[in-house]
Amino acid sequence: MKKLIAFFLALGMSFGLCACGGGKQQTINVCNWGEYISDGADGGLRVVQEFEKRTGIKVNYTTFDTNESLYAKLSGGGASYDVIIPSDYMIQRLIAEDGLETLDYGKIPNAKYIMEEYRDLYYDPQGTHSVPYTIGMVGLIYNKTLVAEPPASWGALWDPRYQGQMLQFQSPRDAFGTAQYLLGLNVNSTDEAEWRAAAEKLKEQAPLVQSYVADEIYNIMEGANAALAPYYAGDYLMMHDNNSDLAFVYPEEGTNFFYDAMCIPKGARNLDAAHQFINFMLEPDIALANAEVIMYASPHSAVRESPDYTLKDNPVLYPETLPKVQCFENLPQSILGLMNTLWTEIKQK
Repeated sequence: MKKLIAFFLALGMSFGLCACGGGKQQTINVCNWGEYISDGADGGLRVVQEFEKRTGIKVNYTTFDTNESLYAKLSGGGASYDVIIPSDYMIQRLIAEDGLETLDYGKIPNAKYIMEEYRDLYYDPQGTHSVPYTIGMVGLIYNKTLVAEPPASWGALWDPRYQGQMLQFQSPRDAFGTAQYLLGLNVNSTDEAEWRAAAEKLKEQAPLVQSYVADEIYNIMEGANAALAPYYAGDYLMMHDNNSDLAFVYPEEGTNFFYDAMCIPKGARNLDAAHQFINFMLEPDIALANAEVIMYASPHSAVRESPDYTLKDNPVLYPETLPKVQCFENLPQSILGLMNTLWTEIKQK
């Protein structure tokens, strides 16, 4: 399938994208999650290079590992990006802080492929600042050879039998989520006592944790160097391809349902090229290539309807019965400050 896509692209199909004009080559800065684009591995399409070939626009492509680290780059003033792909609650925060440009949909005609149920969502109610890229859920990854029985609860991450063999999110919002689900708390609570209760639960867990991870999780879990880890469903599928001893469950207490979307930061220097990149990422062949490689659920109608989409019936990405879920929302500044303070305390345990 991937080789077939690459073959047709090699024929020079342009899909109507515009090349930049003469003079100095135009460059855009794109910042995305790690392992979150088709990069040519295993014979797949090299999406960034294909954009450069079709448009003549050079891409400086960098990655981030948590929404909070992306926010720090943006707010620190030391980074200048034209396209970013944050998650729902961070998009909501950036909109509230006037940190995103209003999109010109006249320059993003391929937005027509976004399925109706994924438009104008709670974090961007008018859809004026973001275009969905992927959707997904968080679950519990475990190694069948290293755990006594298949886990059904987030409580497995507090099981002393697995001391030193479990991982935890490096992202504070996601890590707090695991404790909040277990305690039956609202992940968007503004009650300080509830955040302190979740923090105490995470402090209780801290002596059991091998490490707090982001992209490092791939090597650790694929190498059977940990027994349990909370992480994103799409990433589990990538890891499972390299280690069939890994399995996955959506814990019974519930979990996070999330959206990642393409945005243009306020003050971006290359607005036209940024819109071109977003539109390019929505081309059916490009969206399919990305969906096949990164293995996250797609909000793209042409992908979901394609006979070549091998993951369309995958029960991890598209379960017949949706587990109990909560979506992260932007928190008041006072709660964000408290969360960060508590997170520092947890990591010092």
